[in-house]
Amino acid sequence: MKINISVPKTKKTYNIEVDDKVRLSFLGKKIKDKVDLSFVDKGLEGVITGGSDKEGFPMLSSLEHEGTKKVFITNGVGFKAKRKGQKTRKRVAGKIVTENTQQINIKLTTGEDKILEEKYAKKEEDKKKEESK
Repeated sequence: MKINISVPKTKKTYNIEVDDKVRLSFLGKKIKDKVDLSFVDKGLEGVITGGSDKEGFPMLSSLEHEGTKKVFITNGVGFKAKRKGQKTRKRVAGKIVTENTQQINIKLTTGEDKILEEKYAKKEEDKKKEESK
């Protein structure tokens, strides 16, 4: 499972790949729930803001459902209207984290982001290698 931790102060996001032990601690949590990020560092806490499942469907915070479901939406998560009043039926995942959840987005609320910078920041050498490809 991938976890994207965003830091509002610095406007940076850190991508973390977690193992099954940490993944089990997120099962059953919902969007807007507070979570403990002690697996990264002591004292870090955050709020789940979204995510996506294994098929790539985004999590919708207004859908009290564990699996995926087709909903009729106007604008927002999973759909961007090209003209005013446009609506469509799209498949989205519910707001509860399940076994099928592939990625979780978390906003950091308490704690220092210096640990995240040291452990998970991409180095300049890695960035140059990606740009040259």
